[in-house]
Amino acid sequence: MTFLQPFILWGLPLILVPVIIHLINRLRHRPQPWAAMMFLLQANRASTSHAKLRQLLVLLFRTLAVAALVLFVARPLAGGWLGWALSPAPDVIVILLDRSASMETRLAGQAVTRREQALRLLAQSARDFQESSHLVLVDSATRSPQRLAGPASLADLPFTAATDTAADIPAMLQAALNYLVENRAGAAEIWLASDLQRSDWHAGDDRWKSVTAQLAALPQRVRVRLLAFNTDGEQNASASLVEVLRRQRGENAELNLALDLQREGGPSGAFPLGITLDGARSTAELALDGQSLRWRHKLDLGLKKTGGWGALELPADANPRDNTAYFVYGTESRWRAAVVAADAKGALLLQASTMADAITPPSALETANWADKSLVVWTGPLPDEATSKRLKTFVEEGGAVMFFPLGRTDGSTFLGTGWGEVQNAGEEKSFRIARWDELDGPLMKTDEGLSLPVNELAVTRRQQITGERMVLASFDDGSPLLVRRAVGKGQFFFCATLPVDEWSSLGDGPVLVPMMQRVLATGARRLNQNTMIAAGELSPADRARQWVSLDTTDKPKDIATQAGVYRSGDRLLAVNRPAGESEREMLTADEAGKLFGGLTFQMLQERRSRADALQGEIWRLFLFAMLAFLLVEGALILPPKHPHQHGVGATLAKEFAKPAEAMGGAA
Repeated sequence: MTFLQPFILWGLPLILVPVIIHLINRLRHRPQPWAAMMFLLQANRASTSHAKLRQLLVLLFRTLAVAALVLFVARPLAGGWLGWALSPAPDVIVILLDRSASMETRLAGQAVTRREQALRLLAQSARDFQESSHLVLVDSATRSPQRLAGPASLADLPFTAATDTAADIPAMLQAALNYLVENRAGAAEIWLASDLQRSDWHAGDDRWKSVTAQLAALPQRVRVRLLAFNTDGEQNASASLVEVLRRQRGENAELNLALDLQREGGPSGAFPLGITLDGARSTAELALDGQSLRWRHKLDLGLKKTGGWGALELPADANPRDNTAYFVYGTESRWRAAVVAADAKGALLLQASTMADAITPPSALETANWADKSLVVWTGPLPDEATSKRLKTFVEEGGAVMFFPLGRTDGSTFLGTGWGEVQNAGEEKSFRIARWDELDGPLMKTDEGLSLPVNELAVTRRQQITGERMVLASFDDGSPLLVRRAVGKGQFFFCATLPVDEWSSLGDGPVLVPMMQRVLATGARRLNQNTMIAAGELSPADRARQWVSLDTTDKPKDIATQAGVYRSGDRLLAVNRPAGESEREMLTADEAGKLFGGLTFQMLQERRSRADALQGEIWRLFLFAMLAFLLVEGALILPPKHPHQHGVGATLAKEFAKPAEAMGGAA
C-alpha cells in the first residue's frame, strides 16, 4: 500500500492522544479512604474486571478511529486484488489505450515506455476478470472497438503498437459509449490509460459534458478507472518543424527551415543535430541555453530545379518519437495574396506589398477564388457570418489572414477578435512602439540578423484590438500594435494601424514590405498541405494509394500512424507527429477527475514497474472504518437506559436509607 499524501503519515503518533487523555483522567481521580465505602468496594469487586474491559475497548476504538482518520487524509492506494477486486466483476471492460507519441516516453529509471507499462499493468489486472467479463479495446489511433480473446494478447496486437499520432480522449469515450449502447452491455467498467497530456484531453471541449451525461444516463452501472502516467520522465528533447520555404537566389535555390526545439530537464549546452537532405547526411552543432529555441537554418540546393525530401534529427533520449522532423519540398512556386477592401485607393500599398493581382470589393466575395492563395488581406468591415466560415476554413487549412482597422467600432468580431475604440495621438504627437518580437513572427530580424525599424514608425491614429490573442508588438502604454491567433494549421493577424498618411508612416516601406512578405510566406503552408501532414490525418483518397517509405528500409511503416517520408508515384509526402504532442503541459489528477462529472470515478496511479503497481484509492474504506469505530465507542460509553441496583450494594444502600427515613418521620 502506498499513499498520495505520505507526509500526512507523520500524524500517526496522534493515535496516542486518547491513551494520554485516559491516563491523565486516571491521575485526576485520587483515591480517598472512607470507612463506609469499604463495604461497597468489597461488594463490587466481582464487576471490576468487566468495567476495566469496557474501558479498554473504549480506548481501543478511540485509538483506531484516530488512526483511520490519519490514513484517510493520507489518501491510501492499493494495488492487485485489494485495488481492483473489491467490487463485483463487470459484464464488459472497455480498455481505452492512449497510443499518442508522448506515451513513448520512458519511465524514469526504467527501460519501458509509458505505453508498454500501461499494457503490462492492464493485462495483469484483466486476468482476474477474463473468466467473467468481456474485454474490448479502443485505441487512440483508430478509435474502433476490438474484442479481445484474452488479456495475454494485449501487448502483441497491432492496435496497441507505438504511433506518432495524437489522442482524442473525448472521442475515445464516445466510441466506448457507442459500443455499450449498440451491444446492450450490462454493468461496465472503462479502464483508461493515458499520460494526461492536456492537448490530448481537450479539457475545454463541450463533448465532455455530453459523453459523461450519456454514460451516467445508461440503465446499467458504469465505472471509470483512470491509470495516469503524469509523473516526470527522463530527460527529453523534442523537435517540431514549423517552416519549410524554398527561395530562389539568382540561379541558385536555397531551403529555409525553422525548427522549434524544446528540452525537458537536463543541463543546457550544445548538442549535434543530424540533417538529411535527399539521402545525404550532415551535422550541425546547436546550443540550447534555455528550455526552448526556434532554430533557423538554410540548406543550399544549388542549381537543382526539382523537389526532394529531408529530415532533422536530435540525439537519442527518453522518447525517440519526438526526435525527428521530416520535410519535403517542391519546385519554386509563387505565393499569391488576395486583398479585400471597400476603398481601393487606401489598399493600393497593401496590394503592392503583397504583389496581389487585384483588389476585391466585399460585394464580389461570393465569386472570389482563394484556391491558389496563401494570404488574404482584409481592410474595412469585418466579414459577415458566411464569409467568416470561408475565412476560417482558409486559415484552418494553413492560410494566413491579415486584418487592418475599420476606423469605427461596429461590435462585429472574427473568431472572437474584433475592433475597439479609435484613438488619436493629437497634434504633433504619435504613439511610440516600445516592444516587438524579433525572434518570431512578421517583425522578426532579417536573415542577416538586422532588426526592422519598427520603433521609428510614427503612429498618429490607432484602433484598439479586443478579444483573445497573442501580442507580437505593442506601444509603450501596453496597447497592442500587432496580434496573432492560431487556428488549425494557419494563423490570422490584426494590425492596429493602417499604412496611410492619416494613420501612420507604416506605408513608407521598410516595415510594411518585409512584414507582409513574411505573412505571405506563413500562409504558404496551405499550398503545401498536400505534401506535409500530421500523423493520423491522411485523407481516405490518400489512404487508398500505395506508399513506399523513403527514410528507412529496415521495416515497413504505416503511413496512417508512423512519421516519415513516403512516395507514391511522383508524389512525395512528409508525415510528422502533431504539434500538440510536443507540449509538456499535463492535467492534474483533480482536473481529470472533474471531467467525468457524475460518473463513478477512481484515480489510479502508476508509481513503479512491479506488476502490482496498478493502484486505486481506497480512502473511502478508511472513512467508513473511522465512522464505525466512533459508533462502537459511542455505544460503549452510553449509560444503561433503566439502571437497577443489584446484590449486596443495593442491600447496603437500603440499610443506610432507613435511619434517614426514621429521622424524617420523627421530625
